[in-house]
Amino acid sequence: MESQRWLDDTEQRAWRAYLDATRLLMAALDRQLTRDAGISLTDFELLVNLSEAPDRRMRMSALADAVVTTRSGATRAIARLVDAGWVRRVECPDDKRGTLAELTDDGATKLADTSPGHVDAVRSSMFDLLSEEDVVRIGESFGAMRKHLLGNG
Repeated sequence: MESQRWLDDTEQRAWRAYLDATRLLMAALDRQLTRDAGISLTDFELLVNLSEAPDRRMRMSALADAVVTTRSGATRAIARLVDAGWVRRVECPDDKRGTLAELTDDGATKLADTSPGHVDAVRSSMFDLLSEEDVVRIGESFGAMRKHLLGNG
């Protein structure tokens, strides 16, 4: 039987710093969006994903996967966005049981109005604190982790 490989002190510091920084960053970005635009970080991510999708439409299941949330969580979030008039539900043309979420023109406007403040918050909370080399290294490292965790690595 293989013995447990515990984290060494350097790995433990890196792990805890990553967890703390990630949690604090997500909370700060959510607060900024809620304060300045009346929208949550999850809602913002959903609008971004729809804006980048062909015809500004995505299957609900794909949208949930894209924002790494549960199907029920995505359904509740989409319901909020539908109520706000930023998204509409559309019947899937090739699968009558499926539903698509579609970004409306009002949703695209909300996203365009909200994005500059969000980008400023991302920049001041993360990128302004890093060197160009750090940004490249983080992109490569987290890209590799993402690929592995999605089963592509």
